Amino acid sequence: MIFQTLMMAMRELRRNKMRSFLTMLGIIIGVSAVIALVNIGKAASESVRDQIGKLGQNLLIVSPGAGRRSSSYTPASPFTMADVEAIRSEVRRAKYVAPTAQTSQDLVVGNKNSRSTIIGGTNDYLLTRDYTLASGRKMTDGEVKAGRAVCVIGETVRQNLFGSGDPLGAQMRVGKVSCQVIGLLTAKGQSGMGQDQDDIVIMPLRTVQRRLIGTTDINTIFITAESSASTAVAEQQITDLLRQRRHIAKGADDDFSVRDMQEIAQAVSASTSTMTTLLGAIAAVSLLVGGIGIMNIMLVNVTERTREIGIRLAIGALASDVMLQFLVEAVVLSTLGGLIGMAVGVGTSFAVTHSMGMPFIVEPGTLFLAFGFSAAVGVLFGYLPAHKAARLNPIEALRHE
Repeated sequence: MIFQTLMMAMRELRRNKMRSFLTMLGIIIGVSAVIALVNIGKAASESVRDQIGKLGQNLLIVSPGAGRRSSSYTPASPFTMADVEAIRSEVRRAKYVAPTAQTSQDLVVGNKNSRSTIIGGTNDYLLTRDYTLASGRKMTDGEVKAGRAVCVIGETVRQNLFGSGDPLGAQMRVGKVSCQVIGLLTAKGQSGMGQDQDDIVIMPLRTVQRRLIGTTDINTIFITAESSASTAVAEQQITDLLRQRRHIAKGADDDFSVRDMQEIAQAVSASTSTMTTLLGAIAAVSLLVGGIGIMNIMLVNVTERTREIGIRLAIGALASDVMLQFLVEAVVLSTLGGLIGMAVGVGTSFAVTHSMGMPFIVEPGTLFLAFGFSAAVGVLFGYLPAHKAARLNPIEALRHE
């Protein structure tokens, strides 16, 4: 009985192909919009997490200046190596501690020049920032302690100054200092803040302090916590230690900041998820519009097929049979629209994420939810026309022109 009813519904829909397609169009647009927006939102959130993760895993960034509890910027003294050693010895959750001094200098090789960020640091800086070497070697402990004029460069620097050539062993002038290129970093691309992470030159901390900056200041300390679960503990230990060392009174604002990149990633991800949910909810409204379209067309069908309904009732068909037929037609319309909408939504999200360089993510839960909602729309908005058809008086229906 159900199979026969389904075949009759398919036959009626094929009889008016254009009308059936236009009726399904609202469902197709609604389902595809929900799926595409949710998948693109998830991809954007994952992309942000990946890009922030490129800055370093379980990374804490400590810098002088107003802390997050302060409402305004407060000038503060830079850190010292004594602060760095205190963090290394007293903060147990700190795996790597990398003091840095940063500046911007002109780079010259032959007749080519560019301007890049110069980082004075140790090999721990590579570990905290997840940099790896594509070729060459790291700085030795002796080079770091003695402040030798050696450097490791990023891919952007190599392209700007050496083209496709091998930079290893070449001499490069950094500001007024001539240094030897000993290593080339693996390309990382842009960070989540849009900064080119490959436009960088890493030199020994003492070299940058003495020969480029002229001070022993430490501008930033990069710290890798033992695990993602211990970043909050490490952050609190660092805060307590630095408040004590910098003689900050109880209740006074910090004159430094400790930024947890994991917290930033979670905050950005939460904001993206909220926006994705909002956009998905707005797109879902079009499903209701599509459902109203189905109801209107089915009501028109009932009017057009009144005589047919009267004949079926007159020859013994039950009211429930008539109701089931129209209800099945509405469900078939919404179900087919849902299936086409799923394909269009997945295809759209793939095209958008691929063009924007984001990961392609498909949420199975979203697919099933959107499809289930479209089928429910068919039942909900198909009931009224089906109920109207089932209640027709056979005699009045036969007399209908």
